[in-house]
Amino acid sequence: MLRRYGQIATLLALVLVQVPLIALTAVMLLLTFALGMVFLFPPQVMMVRRLAEHNRRLVSRWSGIEVEPPYVPPPPPPVPQADGMYRSERTLYKTPRMPAWNNRWKWLISDPATWRDEAWLLLDPVVKVALAPLFLVIPERGLRVYGLWSDLLLGATAASRLAGQVIQLRRTRSLATDSQAAEMRRIERDLHDGTQARLVAIGMTLGAVEQLVDTNPEAAKALLAKARDASSETLTELRRVIRGIHPPVLAERGLADAVRALAMDSPLQVTVDVDLPHRPEAPVEAAVYFAVSELLSNAARHGGASKAVVDISSNGSDLRVTVSDDGLGGADPARGSGLAGIERRLAAFDGLMALNSPPGGPTTVTMQLPRVLPVHWTSTLPNLPRWKAATVVLFWATAWCPTFPQGIVPAIFKIIGFDEKSWFLALHLPEVWQWPVILGMISLGVIMYVMAHRIPTMHDRDSLMAEGTLVKPWCR
Repeated sequence: MLRRYGQIATLLALVLVQVPLIALTAVMLLLTFALGMVFLFPPQVMMVRRLAEHNRRLVSRWSGIEVEPPYVPPPPPPVPQADGMYRSERTLYKTPRMPAWNNRWKWLISDPATWRDEAWLLLDPVVKVALAPLFLVIPERGLRVYGLWSDLLLGATAASRLAGQVIQLRRTRSLATDSQAAEMRRIERDLHDGTQARLVAIGMTLGAVEQLVDTNPEAAKALLAKARDASSETLTELRRVIRGIHPPVLAERGLADAVRALAMDSPLQVTVDVDLPHRPEAPVEAAVYFAVSELLSNAARHGGASKAVVDISSNGSDLRVTVSDDGLGGADPARGSGLAGIERRLAAFDGLMALNSPPGGPTTVTMQLPRVLPVHWTSTLPNLPRWKAATVVLFWATAWCPTFPQGIVPAIFKIIGFDEKSWFLALHLPEVWQWPVILGMISLGVIMYVMAHRIPTMHDRDSLMAEGTLVKPWCR
């Protein structure tokens, strides 16, 4: 109990910080929007955000209500154009300073969480004073109520989560586009520098054979032999390029056999353990295959490893890949070891990569791609709570009554002019109420049928996400 009172005292003591901050915020906002001193707005917003974040941590720790930050992710740094200039709207700048400032200003002023923080700062002292009696009598319940209040203004909303997901998707799309463009450039370079040059040489050799076939048959035969060898080398190189685009074994036999074939070609002693109940889609297989290929190549060339272990498994619909080696360690994505490229590949599928590579080794890389595997949801759905199961049974058992005998049948009697009232409730009412009651009965029955189907459907959100269905959760 004393600990609870200490927590409440800490929250109330924050009022001594909030009241001066309210006055300072009012002055800074007035100077920003009345006198045009816009440079005061970003520090004012960040000052309030720091206090709000501190309050979120305290409330989450003491009340048991997790208050998730609602802020939209900050904009990425400006990227120069081909001419070295930086664009902001329709204006070009020589340095990224002004575009970065403009992006930051738009980010802060357009984020709804900014103004929710301002409203919280203004109202929170009043709420604390209003809750003071509850804090004194039932401190635990008071902290719970205050946690709900904090979550109302400081917690993430559906709109803020959606905005964050949209921004993340835009960044992922940009990374995927850049990776695809880089891959296309690599393929074009390989074809131009290797295959194309060899084909041109073969054509020139065949031209020389044409000139020598009548005058010097022996020299023509020698050139034909050289052209045959060159064509064989060209075919080998073309197959290598094709394997770099999408290995045939990956398309024909799947990820497990493709990784095993990769292990046999590796100079390391590689152990492969694959436990996948279902085969992922082709883009996911390609991303994982090339990620494993890059990691094994790094372990052999840069890590000085002799052994490696590749483990590919599933956790529901999540795909988990672990690659470990006994090399020297010290791997760092910032040093251009190919790890940054792996992160870009995984980002296209919302995948994450965790790296553990202390100096001296060993190195372990764990990659996780969420919701990329098919799952038989009918066998994995958790049981419904008893009250939900009872509600579903009740709806299925009784929905027929308002729909048909009390709704559709009286409507037919009314339309054909049949005078029999029987046990139909609507037909025993005054004339003015009969049609409204009939339509109400039909609507009630339809709603009961819909809810009886919807409650178990919405019980497991993951199944809906796996099926790609976006619906509003009417029932939770």
